[in-house]
Amino acid sequence: MTALICLMAVIIITCVLLNNASLKIGMPVLLAFILLGIIFGNNGLFPVHFEDYSFAENICTVALIFIMFYGGFGTRWESARCVALPAGLLASFGVFLTAGLTGLFCHFALGWGWVESLLMGSVVSSTDAASVFSILRSRKLGLKNNSAPMLEIESGSNDPCSYMLTIIMLSIMTGGGTSVGRVAWMLFSQLAFGAGFGILIAKAGIWALKRIKFPTSGFDSLFILAIALLSYSIPSLVGGNGYLSAYLVGIMLGNANFHGKRNLVSFFDGVTGLMQVLIFFMLGMLARPAMMHKVILPALGIFLFMLLVARPVAVSAILAPFRKYGFKQQALISFVGLRGAASIVFAIFATVDNDVLQNDILNVVFCIVLLSISLQGFLLPLVAKKLGQLDDDADVMKTFNDFSEETDLYFSKIMISEDNPWKGACIKDMGLPRDILFCMLVRPDGTSVVPRGNTVLHEGDSVIMCTKAFRSDASFRLVEQEVSKSSHLAGMTIKEYSESGHNQVVLIKRGGASIIPNGRTVLCEGDVMFLNMGR
Repeated sequence: MTALICLMAVIIITCVLLNNASLKIGMPVLLAFILLGIIFGNNGLFPVHFEDYSFAENICTVALIFIMFYGGFGTRWESARCVALPAGLLASFGVFLTAGLTGLFCHFALGWGWVESLLMGSVVSSTDAASVFSILRSRKLGLKNNSAPMLEIESGSNDPCSYMLTIIMLSIMTGGGTSVGRVAWMLFSQLAFGAGFGILIAKAGIWALKRIKFPTSGFDSLFILAIALLSYSIPSLVGGNGYLSAYLVGIMLGNANFHGKRNLVSFFDGVTGLMQVLIFFMLGMLARPAMMHKVILPALGIFLFMLLVARPVAVSAILAPFRKYGFKQQALISFVGLRGAASIVFAIFATVDNDVLQNDILNVVFCIVLLSISLQGFLLPLVAKKLGQLDDDADVMKTFNDFSEETDLYFSKIMISEDNPWKGACIKDMGLPRDILFCMLVRPDGTSVVPRGNTVLHEGDSVIMCTKAFRSDASFRLVEQEVSKSSHLAGMTIKEYSESGHNQVVLIKRGGASIIPNGRTVLCEGDVMFLNMGR
């Protein structure tokens, strides 16, 4: 057990380092996770025997829940509203059309059976949100004509449809449902229960988050995590689409206003990052590179058919009625149809305890995902440039609901004391920089005033100021250092401190006061110094 824990720690650290390296060399990081899994697979350099498909299915199910939830949570509805209809059609009818065309190819070109061909089409019919988000964010690709939010909505919301088709085809294959009525009921229950419970859980979660005060920091993150798990499990228990529910709950929570939402972004960034590592690493471990020569040609054929035929036909058929989407934009959206996490998870679903499969679907999907992430991921910036769809002025991060704008502003309060130079001054005559705004003025009697240019400040007034928040620059780095009781610094002047080779002191916090030091300032026990550590 100890050795396993150590191995897990090594793998996670390696994945983090690979993430940094991939940004420098331009390699999609998810591809690096797959290759790392191959290294530790049965045929790898450091083989770890692992063939428990049931365990892999459970792990990947949980991982995909968080990926789907955070895909919705990160959707900025303000940006996505204008493309919601075409993106929604791509995520539903586009998936059905892609699955059907791919199934036809597998049957007529590869000679697979009808049901298994349609199962293959269902498994690979959805585009991968994790891959699309990762490439757009890491490459900072700003796209014209709202292509980025459309891709975000489509790739984030088409997994439930792919999952629904996969479950239906598996049910038919195993004899669980072959009648038209049975299939129709499965379609209805998947959509109705998934969407219905998702909306109810989201509203209940928002209501609770606005009223519950979490006494301990971090418990709000755990509460949201539990909501994400409930959003999948409750509808799944009654035959609904848990992934659809998780996505809807994520969207509604991500666009609701409640305390501490900004802090959740960093938490779920880490959680979903770990989930992506698990899925792609596990795919690498389960794959059998020694068997690739048997599946590479069918996988390459399916990949090229989807890239050149199925995906473009589906995109064109759906976007053509929307005349504002030209040929070049349709071509770009078609090209960005990367396959990834969802296809892996659904392929594992199809492989577990399924003795009726005639083809090695898991390894075929492995090759397709590998080809998709490597070729499409590498070529995406070039293709977007050649099609003239790059927008250098667009900020792709505004597509995502990462609340980065909230960090740009900082509010502070200043009391106008008797000796304050602003006492008796008119705001318009103070010569304040444009970056500083007076948002509110509280008089000594508690009256709130919206300050104007002719407002005069009086003793006892409290001024609420808005400024741009500090952002660390590469040229300097600030750290805190306390002057402890045992420190030799107590009693030393700033001049003496600097002459002894220490870093520059830019601020001293002493009690409740902040001091801008000069050479004569004496350091006292309990002082907290803010030091400029340079680059």
